[in-house]
Amino acid sequence: MFNYIALGISIGGSSIIIWGAAVVLFHFFRFKKLTATCPKPDAGRDYLSHRFGAYLLLGLDFMLAADIIHTIHKPLLNELYVLAMIVGIRSVISFFLVKEMRSIIPNEAAGKAN
Repeated sequence: MFNYIALGISIGGSSIIIWGAAVVLFHFFRFKKLTATCPKPDAGRDYLSHRFGAYLLLGLDFMLAADIIHTIHKPLLNELYVLAMIVGIRSVISFFLVKEMRSIIPNEAAGKAN
């Protein structure tokens, strides 16, 4: 039963990432259409990058939860090593995504002040 729960959570995380990619692509093409008449090259790039980063972080959190549930259900030493590597890699990815997202927020505030 825990395998099915972990699979469902993992599918949910993948769905969040796919949904986020679709939403960001839609807004990217819409932004490109709007900027064709009034070019402002990087005005919406930061917003789209921040939004996609949020979807990625949420999806990765769901997938990490699924891996933890799977490992708790089947606590073999090899599974624990794999989980430790996954947690490490996802922590690094999350760290740099959050760092990039925080650097975007001041840029957006400076753009609105001008």
